[in-house]
Amino acid sequence: MPVRAYNTDNHTILHGDVLESLDLIEDESVDLIFADPPYNIGKDFDGVKDKWDSETDYLDWCYKWLNMCLQKLKPNGSFYVMTSTQFMPYFDIFLRNKLTILSRIVWSYDSSGVQAKQFYGSMYEPILFGVKNKSNYTFNAQDILVEAKTGSKRKLIDYRKNPPQVYNSSKVPGNVWDYNRVRYRMDEFEDHPTQKPVALLERIILASSNENDLILDPFSGSFTTCYVSKKLNRRSIGIELQEKYLKIGLRRVEIPSSYCDLELQKEPKTYQIKKNNTLELFDGTPIHK
Repeated sequence: MPVRAYNTDNHTILHGDVLESLDLIEDESVDLIFADPPYNIGKDFDGVKDKWDSETDYLDWCYKWLNMCLQKLKPNGSFYVMTSTQFMPYFDIFLRNKLTILSRIVWSYDSSGVQAKQFYGSMYEPILFGVKNKSNYTFNAQDILVEAKTGSKRKLIDYRKNPPQVYNSSKVPGNVWDYNRVRYRMDEFEDHPTQKPVALLERIILASSNENDLILDPFSGSFTTCYVSKKLNRRSIGIELQEKYLKIGLRRVEIPSSYCDLELQKEPKTYQIKKNNTLELFDGTPIHK
């Protein structure tokens, strides 16, 4: 299938294979890349299972698009990449000779769904943050400050300073990020199995880009990266293979297309109360509180 482009002045969606689409993007033109690829764990993406014949096949494919992403990144650009816990060590080793790895981030979340019973279930997803040039990259610390409980709540005194004073009430976040996963009843929910929260992308984009910078998401899915980029006055390129998710992107980024308005509408979710006081969709899909 040939790659098809949908455009506005500042935002582009490429509908097609990721390798073919990346080949159309100018080298060293992108300021920030956020990549959230299929994890090779068998999830169903609108009828397409993210499962390769072997781990070697999966990693060979990943190394191809990782190398292409690095080619598109500016010399002062930043790269955030996710994958499953079992494959992140391979990504880390592959990238550490091509980038300076600044942070290994844990996106931590709770889950009330079914958990493992014979081992410790996974309650986080890893994010690797690297830059091409450790002496020249964007990091807007003041834009992502969080509460420092020692100063803001406990009012402890730092006696190392002269005169002694209360610890700062804000700080740059550490590398463990607590964000809820996107649930059915949340306003931002889209019909995608691995949607990432708006708040997570806001932190990444605010920290590692400036207004009018170009941000690339090679596996756009629910198009949260492009949506937040537009919200924060950045430019974006999103790549997506599945038509169902392309339509989500066209709507969220507000790109005119040949699809009618009805096809691009967000489908409302309807719930029913069961006798055991739990909620489920009318199609029978259970909803975890």
